Amino acid sequence: MTEQWEGDYDVAVIGGGAAGLNAALMLARARRSVVVLDAGEPRNAPADAVHGLLGREGVPPAELLERGRAEVRGYGGRVVTAEVEAVSAGDDGRFIVSTSGGRSVRARRVLVTTGLVDELPDIAGLRERWGRDVVHCPYCHGWEVRDRAIGVIANGPMALHQASLFRQWSADVVFFSRGMELTGDQREQLLARDIRIVAGEVDALVIDDDRITGIRTAGGETVPRDVVAVGTRMTARAGFLAGLGLRPREHPSGAGDHLPVDVRGETEVAGVWAAGNVTDPSAQVGNAAAAGAFAAAQLNGDLVGEDTRLAVARYRDAAVAATG
Repeated sequence: MTEQWEGDYDVAVIGGGAAGLNAALMLARARRSVVVLDAGEPRNAPADAVHGLLGREGVPPAELLERGRAEVRGYGGRVVTAEVEAVSAGDDGRFIVSTSGGRSVRARRVLVTTGLVDELPDIAGLRERWGRDVVHCPYCHGWEVRDRAIGVIANGPMALHQASLFRQWSADVVFFSRGMELTGDQREQLLARDIRIVAGEVDALVIDDDRITGIRTAGGETVPRDVVAVGTRMTARAGFLAGLGLRPREHPSGAGDHLPVDVRGETEVAGVWAAGNVTDPSAQVGNAAAAGAFAAAQLNGDLVGEDTRLAVARYRDAAVAATG
């Protein structure tokens, strides 16, 4: 039987990752009617475990999300699998959230927690090994790759910082500059920390027996490596908001784009909020969950304000009617 979830809600949460589920949990506990619409494509799906999350260190990503969905449902929230295609403004001040399956919900507020898509450079083998022995965040994966031979492939403005960070976990780090122009100071900083620099483009990863064994340059050299670290361009999943005139902007870090929000978590479109990686590309799972909880509290406060204004209007109308 198909679950019946179409209808009116206080809040429609688009995206069922850590930010969206934690927001929905807060809202459901605040006795708000809430539905989470999740496409089922979590960014961290290739990873074996979530790290750096207090009380849940090492939990598989799928297990963490399943626990979160159960918790939301336990307080009366709905979590459904649905891909959102568009969000539009209704005539009554509510939003209409339309899905690819032809179904829709109406909501007083929308919270966007759809996260990011990681765009990798076009190097053979990178995508296939992503989340396994191709990693990007030392705080997420550094302990697991400690003391191994790490190759850092330059891809964006944070490449040097990434190489310096991974040096904290391994004494054997090689930086593949891919044509990146290094200043004298930058070169000195890498060499001073015993980070070898390999110039020129990277052609492919060398894979043997289902593991990385090296990085092959365009010049034909193969540098033995066990692990590859590479930054991605992080693209916000927010195309469905175009009908509201809301589009992602370049993030100040230069690492991708994001949805800007104010200090409360509301976007430039009143009533549309955002939290997690879609607005903060650097947020880890714990940060994203906390951002979802914070945005939910602020959003609920906004609804309380609206509820109060509506109640006052009804109270005044009743008073006038009683004296009329």
